[in-house]
This record gives sequence, C-alpha cells and structure tokens, in this order.
Amino acid sequence: MDTILSRIQDLASNEGITIGALERIIGASKGVLSRAISNGTDIQSKWVQRIVENYPQYSADWLLSGRGSMLSDRNKDLPTINQEFTGAPYYNVDFIGGFDIIINDQTTNPDYYINYPPYNKEGVVWCNLTGHSMEPELSNGDIIALKEVNAPIPYLPAGEIYGIVTEDYRTVKRIRLSSREGYVRLIPSNKSEEYCEQEIPIAMIQKVYAVLGSIRKFF
Repeated sequence: MDTILSRIQDLASNEGITIGALERIIGASKGVLSRAISNGTDIQSKWVQRIVENYPQYSADWLLSGRGSMLSDRNKDLPTINQEFTGAPYYNVDFIGGFDIIINDQTTNPDYYINYPPYNKEGVVWCNLTGHSMEPELSNGDIIALKEVNAPIPYLPAGEIYGIVTEDYRTVKRIRLSSREGYVRLIPSNKSEEYCEQEIPIAMIQKVYAVLGSIRKFF
C-alpha cells in the first residue's frame, strides 16, 4: 500500500541509507520513524518537513500525497551521467587554468556521457578545468563544456573564453589579438598578481574550443 510511510522508506532506499540514518539526518530521536513504519501510525508533520528540507531533490508533493514523480521538477534539469551515449561525452582530460606544462595526449574514449539538456549538442564534449586563473567565472574542479571552432583565430569573437591546445599545454583563457602581428593575448579572469596576461604566436595553437558553460563536479 502506498502511504507516506512507504514513500519515506522508498526515499531512504533510493538514497542508500537506513531509516535509522534518516532519523539522525533529520534530527529525530532514535525509533521515531521506524516505530511509525512498523506500527503504521502517523508521524509528526515536523519530521516530514525536515525530510523535505534535507532532500530537496525529492518532490514534496510526492512525499506528502503520492502524486507525481519521486524527483522534483527542478531536479529533472540537473546533469546526470550514463554509459548509454545520452548527452555529450566526458573525457578525463585537464584544461589548465594557467600555463602548466603537461603531457598533451588526448583521450580517445570518453569515460561516460553527461546528460545535461542545455549542452546536448553535436560536437560538444566535457573536460576538467584545473587551476584558478579564470576565477570567479570558472573554478578549479569545474567540468567545462567545449566545442571545437574552426574559424581562423584572428576572426574569433574577441573577449570570449576559449580552450586552447598547443603542443605543450592546454589552457583556458580569453583571447584577444595582440598588437604584434601573428600573436594573440591570453587573458586570465583572476586579477591577482599570480596570474598575468601572456602573448603567444598564433602558429603555436593547434586547436581552439569555445567554452560554452561549466558545472561544479557533482559525482
């Protein structure tokens, strides 16, 4: 029988926790939920409210009445990962928010796919961002959505954020043309003294990716 007590059990099972653990999370005394579930008795509304507050990814309407789906509508738009080729591929490759020299091999097979509708587009890939030079816009540990651009570098929209691949490094910066012919300026967002603007020859750049967006690492 579908009751609020059975739905609380379903929530705990979906989270991979025991009812006792759920009691501790919401600040209830030991046995408050388990006794109600065992005896089929009502539980105080404050404990239901605590569950809703601690697990906003679940629909309050579903928990209280059984109507609708278990997950809240706002959770439907959150990114998820899968191995079923749904969404855009994620490659465990670091783009450096700085100029660290790295072994610049490219991963050929994705670890998995990230299903996030705003970025489920042809040619989009997800990679890691490490370093702090693009903060506060992009943070160390973010996962960034990239799409390769094929336009000549002098004709790229100025001031946009790009992932740049050379023989020696991958970095994420804003690009502007230099006053020196055949060069571009790579500009960090972080204005601290640790991060400085750099100029490099266009000929060094092997690939350019538009940075479409980012998400905090969620897994």
